[in-house]
Amino acid sequence: QVQLVESGGGLVQAGGSLRLSCTPSGRTFSSYTMGWFRQAPGKELEFVTCISWNGGNTYYGNSVKGRFTISRDNAKDTVYLQMNSLKPEDTAVYYCAADRYYRARITTASHDYDYWGQGTQVTVSS
Repeated sequence: QVQLVESGGGLVQAGGSLRLSCTPSGRTFSSYTMGWFRQAPGKELEFVTCISWNGGNTYYGNSVKGRFTISRDNAKDTVYLQMNSLKPEDTAVYYCAADRYYRARITTASHDYDYWGQGTQVTVSS
């Protein structure tokens, strides 16, 4: 069974930092675009960021640009989300996702991602 497993969430004060990790089990995603999405209570799923299969291209949502950084280590088959200058409005469940297409261009559309993790809670207190 293919799974994506996120880790690193938790409670942090505003202005603080967290680093999320995403590691697959059951197969490798080193040749696929990977993305992070988030969902706050009562809100729709929101695109956060994505990274191309080789790490050469990244894209960020406007609300996190300049504060969050996505990276990947294909040797470890792990994708990271470094979150700095966290704000209370960043509070959400964060999901890691893998694109359905092999070595495709990056995409911000959630429907292009076939595999999803169970999510990890990030709570930012004011």
